[in-house]
Amino acid sequence: MKKFDKAFTFGTATSSYQIEGGATEGGRTDSIWDTFSATPGKVFQGDHGGIACDHYHRYREDVQIIKKLGVESYRFSMAWPRIFPEEGVYNQEGMAFYKALIQELKANDIKPVVTMYHWDLPQWAQDQGGWASRKSLKWFSEYAHKVFEELDGLVDSWITQNEPWCAAFLGYHQGVHAPGHRNMEEALKAAHHILLSHGQTVKLLKETFQSDTPIGITLNLTPFYAASDSYNDQIAKNNADGYTNRWFLDPIFRGSYPSDMINLFSKYVHDFSFVQPGDLETISVPCDFFGINYYSRGLVEFNGAHDFLQAAAYSDYEKTEMHWDISPSEFQELIRRLRQEYTDLPIIITENGAAYPDQLTEDKQIHDPERTSYIQKHLQAIAELNEEGMNISGYFVWSLFDNFEWAFGYDKRFGIVYVDFDTQERFMKDSAHFYRKVVREREV
Repeated sequence: MKKFDKAFTFGTATSSYQIEGGATEGGRTDSIWDTFSATPGKVFQGDHGGIACDHYHRYREDVQIIKKLGVESYRFSMAWPRIFPEEGVYNQEGMAFYKALIQELKANDIKPVVTMYHWDLPQWAQDQGGWASRKSLKWFSEYAHKVFEELDGLVDSWITQNEPWCAAFLGYHQGVHAPGHRNMEEALKAAHHILLSHGQTVKLLKETFQSDTPIGITLNLTPFYAASDSYNDQIAKNNADGYTNRWFLDPIFRGSYPSDMINLFSKYVHDFSFVQPGDLETISVPCDFFGINYYSRGLVEFNGAHDFLQAAAYSDYEKTEMHWDISPSEFQELIRRLRQEYTDLPIIITENGAAYPDQLTEDKQIHDPERTSYIQKHLQAIAELNEEGMNISGYFVWSLFDNFEWAFGYDKRFGIVYVDFDTQERFMKDSAHFYRKVVREREV
C-alpha cells in the first residue's frame, strides 16, 4: 500500500456549464456553449447544459454528497455570464449563488477551489470577437476584479484558466468546441489572450488586492510518443508535443513561445504582432502552484496530410470509453519531465478520471470496476512520484457527477456519482466508495 501524508489534499471537481443548469435564471445570459449547443449537429443528440445536473437548485444536497466522500476540497468554476450578463453590467444575483455555495462548503469543512474560467465565455463577448480580440483582456480583468472583490478571503485557492489549449484550439482551430471556429490565426490569438489574461489576473490578485490566497493555472497535458523510431515519426511526436504542451508551458515557465512551433504556425499566421511588448513577461508572472489535468498519453505517427504532419497511431493499450489510452506510467514520465525542464512549483492534479458506460442496477447500485481501477492506478502513480520527491500536493478526481460532457452531450459518464438525468437522483458508484476509503485511510 502507498501512503499519502497529512498535507496532501484530496478533492473532486466540476465545472459550471457541465452541472449548474439554471441557464436562464438569476440574471444569467447565454454563454458560447448555450449558442454552440443550440446549433444543429454540434453536440451529440442536440444535448445542452440548460438543466444539466440542476446544481443551481440542488447545491446544498450536492455539498452533502461531497461531505460524504470525506474530501477536503471541492473545485468548481464560475459562470462568467452569471456575473456579467452584459458588457460592463454586474449582476449581484449571480454572485449571490456562488457566495451561498461557498458558505455551504465552508459550513461543512470543505475548502472551495474556484476556477475563474472553464470555457463558458459570455456570448456578448464572443459577438465582439471573443478571446481572439485583445478586448477580452479588459473584459476578463473587469470580471476578475469583481470576483476578487466579492470572494477573496472566502476561497481557499484560485485557478485563473482551465485548459487554454481546449478553449483556444478546440474552440477556434478545430471547431469541435464553442464557438466552433476553424481559423488557426484566431486560435493563436485566443491562446495568447487567454494566457495573458492569466498573468494579468495573477498580478491583479497579488499587486492590487495584496492577497496571499494561492493562485495558479491549470493546463491539460498529454505526453506524446512516436509510433516508431523513424525520423518522420519523431517529427510527428515533436509537433504534437509543441501544439498541445509546449505552446502553453514555454510562455508560462520560460517567458517565450517555442521557436519551432512559431516556424510551423507561420504558414497560417504571417504576423505575430498580437504578441505585444511586455506580454510574455506578464504571462510568466510567478504563481503559487501549477494545476495539471491528466487523462491519457498520445501515440502519433507522421501524416503529411495533417496541418502539423502528425496523426494518432494505433495503440494496443487498454482504453476508456473515450478511446483514450490508460497510461499511469506515462503520467509519471510527464511529471518527471516537468520537474526537469519547467518548474519546481507544487503540482496539483486538478482533474483525472475516466468515462465508462455505467448501468444503474435494480437495487440502485453502479458497479464500475474499470473506473475504480483507473483512479487507483493513478493515485498509486502519484504516491510513487511523491516518494521520488516530485511534490504533488493534491488530487481532484474528475468528475464528482456524470454531467454534460461538452460535444459528447450526456453520452459519456465521467462521474463517481451517477446522475439519473430524468429524475436528477444521485447515486454513489463503487468508485466513489473506493475513493472515500482512500481519503479516509490516506493510502491506496
